[in-house]
Amino acid sequence: MSIVKEFREFAVKGNAVDMAVGIIIGAAFGRVVNSLVEDVLSPPLGYLIGGVDFSDLSIVLPPLREGLEDVTLRYGAFLQSAFDFLIVAFAMFMVVKAINRLKRKEEAAPSAAPPPPTREQQLLEEIRDALKAQR
Repeated sequence: MSIVKEFREFAVKGNAVDMAVGIIIGAAFGRVVNSLVEDVLSPPLGYLIGGVDFSDLSIVLPPLREGLEDVTLRYGAFLQSAFDFLIVAFAMFMVVKAINRLKRKEEAAPSAAPPPPTREQQLLEEIRDALKAQR
């Protein structure tokens, strides 16, 4: 089997195509979530905490020897990334919670009553009951 034929079989298999679609949709959904956080959630939070931006916080350590540059510990960038992560995680939690709530409502909706048994099923049940009675 040629490598081109093997690759074609791999690429058009349902799993590979489904995975590719999932990755593309995931990337697009990531942009939606980032926009939700940056454009919708972060501005009110920034307003509430007075516009504090932690990313500028840092500590400058003097060089140990002459001729070396100062070392800057940018702990504020880390704090800002951690807060951004918490906001994204909370937003995703709320989205998943809403989806789960919709799924539960869908599952709780009354389903149609099962159809009545066919004549064959009724006869088989009668035979079964008669056999049980003979024992």
